[in-house]
Amino acid sequence: MVERQTLFARIVPHVVLIIGVCIVAFPVYLALLASTYDAATVQNGRMTLLPGNQMIENYERIIFSGTNSTTREPVGTMLLNSFIMAMVIALGKISISLISAYAIVFFRFPFRMAAFWLIFVTLMLPVEVRIYPTYKIVADLQLLDTYTGLTLPLIASATATLLFRQFFMTVPEELVEASKIDGAGPYKFFKDTLLPLSVTTMAALFVIQFIYGWNQYLWPLLITTRDNMQTIVIGIKKMIVTSDALTEWQLAMATAVLALLPPVVVVVLMQKLFVKGLVETEK
Repeated sequence: MVERQTLFARIVPHVVLIIGVCIVAFPVYLALLASTYDAATVQNGRMTLLPGNQMIENYERIIFSGTNSTTREPVGTMLLNSFIMAMVIALGKISISLISAYAIVFFRFPFRMAAFWLIFVTLMLPVEVRIYPTYKIVADLQLLDTYTGLTLPLIASATATLLFRQFFMTVPEELVEASKIDGAGPYKFFKDTLLPLSVTTMAALFVIQFIYGWNQYLWPLLITTRDNMQTIVIGIKKMIVTSDALTEWQLAMATAVLALLPPVVVVVLMQKLFVKGLVETEK
């Protein structure tokens, strides 16, 4: 017998959800409001809950000119740098992890599991732990202030390898045997069978790794010395100086709003594949 929910039981979850959304969204709304006012209004705390009249001027200045004080590079350049870094890291992690997981699951060679566990152990060694030797290698290879230096040390992923391995282990053995009977070699089986099956898993990992690359702070801070190579996260930090009187808060808030857009767009566009990929990986 199915019990009917009361009106109160149906309303309460929605009310709690709406309150949670408001709590999360209100700081973002304040940042958007601050980006539409002039510096004096923001610094004196005279903002209202309605947008100001300086939105076009603030965004045009920050995208094409920069602040001319703490950071001289336009935000458009910083957004491009962050986008390139996030895309290369996400696609690189997926590509390398696909190949390594494929080798571990479908090939039989000595020390196969030892290789997997060596990859898995690197989860305990994030870039912050190995920051000095990594920086030394990048500097010796003259990769400072380059996209290669920004992305290459962060491109391997034990997490992605683990997820692809778990997914590949769910592939029926009959499918592998059928591919062999059809004359498919290792490359053809990988390209025509495994890749199509892995689309949702790749989509889920792409969202996670793109946001990971986009939010990187410590590594870009270390290896970038030129303004035209700094990322959007570094740009926001440089705009917020020690003295409040010197911080152009309306420009910092405009930059923060622009920095939110690419990750939000990626999550919105790939939401269905993201959820489906995580569910299938768990199975």
